[in-house]
Order: sequence, then structure tokens, then C-alpha cells
Amino acid sequence: MRPETEADLAEMIAGATGPLRVQGGGTRPIGVPVAGDVMETGGLSGIRLYEPGALTLVAGAGTPLSEVDAALAAEGQRLPFEPMDHRVLLGTTGTPTVGGMAAVNVSGPRRIQVGACRDFMLGARFVDGMGRVLKNGGRVMKNVTGYDLVKLMAGSYGTLGVMSEVSFKVLPKPETSAVILIEGLSDERAVRAMSMALGSPYDVTGVAHAPKGIDGAPVTMVRIEGFEKSVAYRAGQMKALLADFGDIAVETRAERILSGWKWVRDVEAFADQPGDVWRLSVKPSDAPALGAALQAEGLLYDWGGGLIWALVEAGRDIRPAMAAIGGHATLVRASAETRQTVAVFQPEPAAVAALSQGVRAKFDPRGILNPGLMG
Repeated sequence: MRPETEADLAEMIAGATGPLRVQGGGTRPIGVPVAGDVMETGGLSGIRLYEPGALTLVAGAGTPLSEVDAALAAEGQRLPFEPMDHRVLLGTTGTPTVGGMAAVNVSGPRRIQVGACRDFMLGARFVDGMGRVLKNGGRVMKNVTGYDLVKLMAGSYGTLGVMSEVSFKVLPKPETSAVILIEGLSDERAVRAMSMALGSPYDVTGVAHAPKGIDGAPVTMVRIEGFEKSVAYRAGQMKALLADFGDIAVETRAERILSGWKWVRDVEAFADQPGDVWRLSVKPSDAPALGAALQAEGLLYDWGGGLIWALVEAGRDIRPAMAAIGGHATLVRASAETRQTVAVFQPEPAAVAALSQGVRAKFDPRGILNPGLMG
């Protein structure tokens, strides 16, 4: 099924007699595999409104992200939360869409500074499991409309409703950027350096550490963006602040900065390596201990250590190794068999699970929208 209008979408959902496997461009098969008729939202495409002066963009849920990026770039703007492209890591094809990005709440390295995808969603139109068209929010940041269903839809993986249209706040692109690079740090020293960078007044927009960088050596990266003179000053101050951690280089070549942070954002280091990939949220101070406890094949630290990507042997549940330290784990890449036997999403406490089930029962009483995908 491929609806071309919101009315088509509502009619198809209302008339569905069995489970529906909802997807945008098919680039993010994350979650428990769903058996059902495929509903593809790619027909709900097109930028409906773009007001650069108001920093507002409204697009159909099936609109390719590349189309949005191109329109924003022409006006010197961007989606500030730096959404990850999962295709390289997951080995998928297709085209990432606005709706898929919003449904998964996809964010990247810049989240530490600006926030997540959901923080820039101004409004959404969607169809619930009964075929009812609902809308929430608007086209400005300051709107009071009761329950914040926009935030509820973000990260719901299409289990509460199928989005037909999303409006976003966008921001200007910076004039230039610089990256402070430190090689050879242990995970523990790298987290200390990243914490110092984040605690500084120099407004960093990305802080990551790879125990095995592109050239095979450990590398710690601190990104600064903004006006040229400001970036030059802040990069110099940051270099001085972190001087005790070893030899420091400052990268200012735009193409190398873009490719380096794409490598971090899309977890390209694990793309061609066998094994499962987990995404872990943890207190940065606990990150080195957790990284050691995992005994992983590969690690990548983002968000100053608050986000860990771990490559482990196929079929292994890493949560027992996390028990003494804590954290939140999501299985991002694994075989269909593993995703049916190992919990993909962090198991919820009983009270939270009851609330989640109650919300799903209200929006999808027939249980037909991506049933079981989130466990």
C-alpha cells in the first residue's frame, strides 16, 4: 500500500483487516520484525511550506531528506540536530524520509548542543489506528494546544499513528568550523578531556572519541562552529585548555571536517564488520568502565561519552554486562532471528510498560500499526 494523500492514508488504515508494517524509505529496519502488509509513506511527499525568514519548514512525511537538505542549503540553513543516515551501518538502500526520521527521533553528534529531532518538531499530522486524522502543534515554537502529541509521536516507531505531515524549526548554517584532534588517549582520559571541553564556555557542537579511528589510532574530536573569527578564537582557547592531554592538532578544512563527523554520525567504522551493533546511553563518567565491561569488538563514544556504539559478536545480549554499571541499551543492527529473541529496546519497568500499553491502546485499539515492533 502506498497512499498518495492523507485521505488515502486514513481510508487504507480504517479498512485494514490485519497488521500493517509501516515504513518510510525502508532504510531503518530497527525493532522486532513485523509480519503484515507493507504501508509505504513515500507517496506523501513534498515540501508544503518553507519560510526561511521564520525558520520554519513543513513537509509531507514521505519527503526525502535529501530534498529537504537541498532546499535548506539553498537558503544557508539546515536541520540542526544532524540526523543519522543508517544505510551504511545497516546495509540498506532506499531513501531516508522526513516521517521516518521523526518516527525514530533520529539525531546525531550535534544533539549535545541543540537537542534532539523531537525538540525541533513544531507540529505533526497523523492517522491513528482507527483511521482518524489527528493534528497537534503548529508552525511556531510557542503554541499551547493541550497534550504534546508531537513529542509523543517522535520515537514511537509508527506504533501510535502514521504521520502524514511534519513541521520543523530550522537554523542557519554556521560560517565555518574547526575540530580539535587529540591522538592516543585511553578511553578514560578521553572522557575526561571531552568533559572539560563540554564544561568550557567555548560552545562545542560535537565531542567524540574513537579507540580506533580512521587511521587505526585512538582519536578524540572536539568540534566548534560559528563565525570565522569566533571559531578561530575558541579553537585556540580550547587547544590551550586541553594542552595537558598531549599533542593537539586543529583541523579547519571543511571537507575533512564533514567527512570525519559523518564517519562518527553514521557509525561507519562498523559498517563492514560482522557482528551486532548496540546503541548505549550512559552517564559519561561511567562510559570507560562500561566500555571495558562490554569486551566489545569495537567501540565509538559520542556525546562526550554519554552515547556508546558497541560492536559485539552476533546473538549476544550485552545487558547482563551492563547490570552493575547501569545504562540504556538498544539493539540497532542484528539478524531477524536475534531481534526476535533478544529485547531490541530497553525493557521498561512494569509501571512504565503499563502506561505505554495504555497509550497504544488509545491510539491503536486494534493493534494493527507495527504490532510488536517495540516489544
